[in-house]
Amino acid sequence: MARTDRLMRLMDTLRRLPAPVTADRLATETGVSRRQLYRDIATLRAGGALIDGEAGLGYTLTEDSALPPQSFSRLEIEALVLGLSGLDQLADPALSEAGQNAIARIIATLPDRQARQAMNTILRNFRRPDDRPPVTVDMDLLRHALWEEVSVTFRYTDLRDQVSEREVWPLAMSYGEGNLMLLGHCRVRLDYRLFHVSRIENLALGQDSFRPRRVAMVREFAETRGQYPRRNTV
Repeated sequence: MARTDRLMRLMDTLRRLPAPVTADRLATETGVSRRQLYRDIATLRAGGALIDGEAGLGYTLTEDSALPPQSFSRLEIEALVLGLSGLDQLADPALSEAGQNAIARIIATLPDRQARQAMNTILRNFRRPDDRPPVTVDMDLLRHALWEEVSVTFRYTDLRDQVSEREVWPLAMSYGEGNLMLLGHCRVRLDYRLFHVSRIENLALGQDSFRPRRVAMVREFAETRGQYPRRNTV
């Protein structure tokens, strides 16, 4: 892991976990040795982060110079916490962790009174997790293809259990009830299709870049065909 990424992950962990956080817990969360952790704490302190540490108790981030101060209304705080908390039931572990880190960063920038409000919100997400079929493909790779606007190849088993090899321009993902769907432009059928991500196997990056057409194609799909019609689901 690159040094900058490692330090950012350490800061995210200090923001996210209840203080004080032990050195062992921080080392485990960031994937480094205790010796490296002590060096990273020293680096963050030298960079302006105020991190209190006490032997036997752990570390507490008391002032975060890396983030500018923010201000939100109490209802805005409730909306942010409620929305991001839903990722635990909806998304894959990496996306859920990203949501936790995001809300921790937001809370770290709030004045004391608003930070306490964010830690004690009245709205809760008690939604039962969807009975969504398990996804076995690399979600980080799929998100990378979407962001970079590059094709993907995969083996696909459709709803009639017919298997085919596909090359697709990935355009968007939809977290609906019961299914995670990929909207793409199939280079075999030369048309928009919706794929059940749980039915995708052997996902790999293709060689075909379609930048900067993704946003325009999503807009075209929404305008001409509506939101995810059944007839385009395979």
